[in-house]
Amino acid sequence: MAKLSFLKKNNDTGFGNNADDYGGRFVNKDGSFNIKRVGVPFWEKFSMYHSMISMPTWQFFSIIVISFVFLNLLFTACFWLIGVPQFTGVLVDNDLLKFRELFFFSTETFSTVGYGRVNPVGGMANAFAAADALSGSLFFALVTGLMYGRFSKPKAYLSFSRMALITPYQGTTGLMFRIVSNKNRLLLTEVEVKVNASLLVEENGVKSYQFFNLPLERTKLDNLALNLTVVHPIDENSPIKEMDPAEMKNVDLEITVLIKAYEDGYANTVLQRTSYTYDEIIFDAKFDKMYKESGDGRTTILHLDKLDSYKVLK
Repeated sequence: MAKLSFLKKNNDTGFGNNADDYGGRFVNKDGSFNIKRVGVPFWEKFSMYHSMISMPTWQFFSIIVISFVFLNLLFTACFWLIGVPQFTGVLVDNDLLKFRELFFFSTETFSTVGYGRVNPVGGMANAFAAADALSGSLFFALVTGLMYGRFSKPKAYLSFSRMALITPYQGTTGLMFRIVSNKNRLLLTEVEVKVNASLLVEENGVKSYQFFNLPLERTKLDNLALNLTVVHPIDENSPIKEMDPAEMKNVDLEITVLIKAYEDGYANTVLQRTSYTYDEIIFDAKFDKMYKESGDGRTTILHLDKLDSYKVLK
């Protein structure tokens, strides 16, 4: 390992140094920070808008459907308590079927479809039906805004290789990982790459985390048309020089990555993060080539399924 005292530390990562106060990795694979905030009421730290536009698609639509059903069940219960006689057009005698009729009347009012067979005739029934219609209008307006926010949110749509490799590089060795844009017709320009290493170091009997910028072969790229292999040459200025897997584990090595680029479609800057811990680094391996010329020689074929493909060197 290089003598860290001669290397310039990066004190601007936003993370602290106290080794006893951290658990697990700093940055999760999906780019989120591995931090759980506590100490204040849930509603003070919860942002519905940011949570809804950032959560997975299946969770988003599940919440929409569950909220729709719950609100209509709530109004159905109100209609049931008011009394079925305050509604005309209910053609069934069974209580369960009457409840079902009122539920679907609520959904029709909530969505402003209003088929018209079941109608409120009492004052309380009309009042709750009006509240049902108002709630539906607000609900769908909110859902429309959230869906627009999800679809219009600038995203980098980058994929990172699952593993980082340490392989021979220009007479020494290099730490490498790959990134690729995984969407058609998505053009990322003015790409910038920043890579940091965090190491658990003991000085004067006290363990603390220290952070270092890793010099890269290339930190900027005009266009990300194909895949990019990010390379950190492991030379005398590298904080991970001469480290083997055991030592990387001992210093709890984590490599954090930040990609910033301009995306033409959104006309905005996009960001994406990830990290590699010591157990996600493979020694003496080399990535397989991802692209080749097409059969007719007219274009280049980029194989996204080969992003994680590598071979171990003998």
